[in-house]
Amino acid sequence: MDESTYPEIVSTPVVGWTDQVARARLHVVTGKGGTGKTTVAAALAVALATNGRRVLLIEVEGRQGIAQIFDTQPLPYEERRIASAPGGGEVRALHVDAEAALLEYFTMFYNLGFAGRTLRRMGAIEFATTLAPGLRDVLLTGKVKETVGRTDKSGRHMYDAVVLDAPPTGRIVKFLDVTKAMAELAKVGPIKGQSDGVVRLLHSGDTAVHLVTLLEEMPVRETVEALAELDAADLRPGAVILNRVRPPRLPARSVTPAAGGRVDSSRVRSGLEAAGLDLSAADLDGLVEETVEHAIRQLAEQRAREQLAGVDLPAVELPDLTHGVDTAALYELAEVMVEQGVR
Repeated sequence: MDESTYPEIVSTPVVGWTDQVARARLHVVTGKGGTGKTTVAAALAVALATNGRRVLLIEVEGRQGIAQIFDTQPLPYEERRIASAPGGGEVRALHVDAEAALLEYFTMFYNLGFAGRTLRRMGAIEFATTLAPGLRDVLLTGKVKETVGRTDKSGRHMYDAVVLDAPPTGRIVKFLDVTKAMAELAKVGPIKGQSDGVVRLLHSGDTAVHLVTLLEEMPVRETVEALAELDAADLRPGAVILNRVRPPRLPARSVTPAAGGRVDSSRVRSGLEAAGLDLSAADLDGLVEETVEHAIRQLAEQRAREQLAGVDLPAVELPDLTHGVDTAALYELAEVMVEQGVR
């Protein structure tokens, strides 16, 4: 293996949550499948709820991922308290179902609650969303918009922030921008008003779209492509969230030669013996092989960092939790976010 293939490893500074991102009231979380976007969305909700704030966590994909992460029963189309946060805050959760949202829409704007239930029995709702595919996303984003803008009798917002576990990066722009197309189709009436309101929210400074990625080639590439699409659609990126970041195990000066296969096994053995460890030849060979693999991965992660540095966005790093993700792990990730300025 040619050592010159690998550049010297350098550190890339991480810029945490900015004041501009903190001003957003709707935090849209997306990412390539497998990057852990639902986990990140849940941890972000807990972080934002810290110090007495109330946050709503919404999912729209029908997977009941939030219920699984918080180890609770499947969520209905109803806002429920799902967790507390340090400092007296709370997280509520909502599973938005397109059919239930359409029935609610009929009731709110056309006073057709009973007729809407009849339509559901007839299968008309499925027919309507099939006839106008964008209608489903309008209903989902419309419900999100309603929760963001909802106020109490005193005029204070019911939620300090809303976190949306959104579709993956490959579909995020279509999901968020479809309301503009619907607004052009519907020239008057409640649908027009609803679509215009959603467009204003999603294209304003009140909304930030955060992209979750791993320090791997494919997720990073898709993240960069999604950022370009968001910019073209006039949708505002918030932060890049680097998930499952593993600590480097080798000194920076040793990474490049190790990645090229230059690991002195005799020095490794001497170091192990000095620590009171006596490995067999087979175990030593395995350790050397793992060292080379780790060095190659460490350099690949550095290249990914350099690629992300070019997008000029704030970044938040979350550690790789080797013990898995459960409710306790969410609080651990939320604490890391708060330490990096999430508020």
